[in-house]
Amino acid sequence: MSVEAAEGAETMARRDSLYRDAEKVSGDRRHGSGASWRQTVLLAFQSIGVVYGDLGTSPLYTYSGTFPNGIRHPDDLLGVLSLILYTLLLLPLLKYVFIVLYANDNGDGGTFALYSLISRYAKTRMIPNQQDEDASVSNYSIQEPSSQTRRAQWVKRRLESSKAAKIALFTITILGTSMVMGDGTLTPAISVLSAVSGIREKAPDLTQSQVVWISVAILFLLFSVQRFGTDKVGYSFAPIISVWFVLIASIGVYNLAAHDATVLRALDPMYIVDYFRRNGKEAWLSLGGVVLCTTGTEAMFADLGHFNIRAIQLSFSFIIFPSVALCYMGQASYLHKFPQDVADTFYKSIPAPMFWPTFIVAILAAIIASQAMLSGAFAILSKALSLGCFPRVEVVHTSKKYAGQVYIPEVNFLIGAASIIVTLAFQTTTNIGNAYGICVVMVFSITTHLMTVVMLLVWKKNIAFIAAFYVIFGATELLYLSSILSKFAEGGYLPFCFSLVLMALMGTWHYVHVSRYWYELDNVVPAADLTALLGRPDVRRVPGVGLLYSELVQGIPPVFPRLVDKMPSVHAVFVFMSIKNLPIPRVPAPERFIFRRVGPAEHSMFRCVARYGYTDQIEAAKDFSASLLDGLKLFIYAEAAFSCGQHTDDDDGSALRAAKAAAEEEKRFIDAELERGVVYLTGEADVVAAPGSSVMKRIVVNYVYTFLRRNLSESHKALAIPKDQLLKVGITYEI
Repeated sequence: MSVEAAEGAETMARRDSLYRDAEKVSGDRRHGSGASWRQTVLLAFQSIGVVYGDLGTSPLYTYSGTFPNGIRHPDDLLGVLSLILYTLLLLPLLKYVFIVLYANDNGDGGTFALYSLISRYAKTRMIPNQQDEDASVSNYSIQEPSSQTRRAQWVKRRLESSKAAKIALFTITILGTSMVMGDGTLTPAISVLSAVSGIREKAPDLTQSQVVWISVAILFLLFSVQRFGTDKVGYSFAPIISVWFVLIASIGVYNLAAHDATVLRALDPMYIVDYFRRNGKEAWLSLGGVVLCTTGTEAMFADLGHFNIRAIQLSFSFIIFPSVALCYMGQASYLHKFPQDVADTFYKSIPAPMFWPTFIVAILAAIIASQAMLSGAFAILSKALSLGCFPRVEVVHTSKKYAGQVYIPEVNFLIGAASIIVTLAFQTTTNIGNAYGICVVMVFSITTHLMTVVMLLVWKKNIAFIAAFYVIFGATELLYLSSILSKFAEGGYLPFCFSLVLMALMGTWHYVHVSRYWYELDNVVPAADLTALLGRPDVRRVPGVGLLYSELVQGIPPVFPRLVDKMPSVHAVFVFMSIKNLPIPRVPAPERFIFRRVGPAEHSMFRCVARYGYTDQIEAAKDFSASLLDGLKLFIYAEAAFSCGQHTDDDDGSALRAAKAAAEEEKRFIDAELERGVVYLTGEADVVAAPGSSVMKRIVVNYVYTFLRRNLSESHKALAIPKDQLLKVGITYEI
């Protein structure tokens, strides 16, 4: 039983911001929402440098991946070109640009943004820190009853009542995150290696091994500049990638004019039907190469937090899609005349005077392609971290102007090392392409499934629209996935191995995180024990302000009596502090803290919940404590005002004056204790499996989780707590 529960009737008689104002978070405006056209155009220009590098460099390897054994029939080229064009229209343009982008979570996109959006409308998160007051965040408006809202309520009840559904939702979310991380690893490898390989057209004496080592050097430089941030990298790369799109479009127009413009017949989708009739199983297998034309599509959604919907729609519809389509048409025109060059279509089709300028820009574009997926990987992992699905690592916010632009040093190092290892191990783009395609299509499929839940639960769309969306895109992605899985043994195993490892780490961390929360919840300190603890003759109240951090949003954590036993003293002003991440992107600073009093007023003990969105940055310790204590003093005044409102029969105003005087006295007391210093206290919990646990549970808890906790950034660093003001209390939890 918690202290809060024990105070029952007394709580009802006074101002209680923890319950009365809990979660009343207004949606602040994204840098993209309501932006002027000038801002939108600037963001659209910057998005070219950050988002589209991967899509823009796909012509380097798509045709070679589709025709690994050469072109058997001239009309096969028309069938594949038609497949490429309609795949680009269906998946990147129709699905993502005009549907998926609107499922953003207050401006943020990506797999975890969809998960957090769903978890606001249904209690699907497995950590039990959600409160009834969360409804004020989840439901921004009350809708009239209809068949759609009744269906949404049914979906909500099924999700909330089924543990299997919660686990399934969480599992596909971390699978999608793992696949995006796989993209972040493979994109630099395949993009840079395919671009550098073009040098052998002019320097045939170079060996493949030398090309690989040149690629490794470029990759090293790429990952070294990530610390400068998306904002600077984006503006630096945008002019370069813009030149790249002009070049590939111009080369496409040149090839159409110089070779065979009749390939434009591929706009007729009947060539797709003829292609499958003519080739059967071989046509189905070639889809694994065709889908490479969509690489980098997920970056449009994952990187949405850096830009806005209108900027992405403008840049893709008017620059990216026309340029890439013209490039593919031009390559098909060239191959219609020179089918033997399919293994290196892009560089063979470049006019001789343009080779070196195009080669240099291709190298730079490949670097930009890598940047696109890295930006998305950083953004998605920062969300996973705040939702308790990833170990606490340092997240550097690289832009003061725009929220959501982040860099994660540890993750940057690991992805960089993995990308270099893949490049050295695979040597060529063929096998990397097989692995790459699986990542791309798996992320597409996961997004389709999560989007379907969003349409049912959040958007409450007509069932016919939802069914059409799921059937059309789900069937298309299943077809591509079945094709590319046939190349599992030829490199396709790589993303699965990578994802299994990352999913195991994320699943382990989340499992122990949830179990630890339940342990603390089951072992909260009862009200009577707290009073007895403070009344012990050996326990002293020492000067200063103490902040004890705990995951719990209610109740006194079990680490508190441990602290008093080891150091029989309690600070004069003591705050039980909880950092709570809400499933929304941002919480406005004025609404950051919610308070309640713990015990009688003479104890000077409070409960505080600091609420953050998954893109919010925790303030420095000095600013945090100052804001917290300012909020605490406002709470004391509000409590006094509420108390006065209960004495309406006070004719002479004595009760009102007494309440105001008490509030002023308590404020002066807090200011005086603040001057004496703030001490931050955290529980250093050693989590172990309880006796009698299974072998698997002991391995997961005692070894895997412990390894992650000891080898990644410590929690006090993530919370920006200075070491000279930190006191850790050791405690063991058996879960």
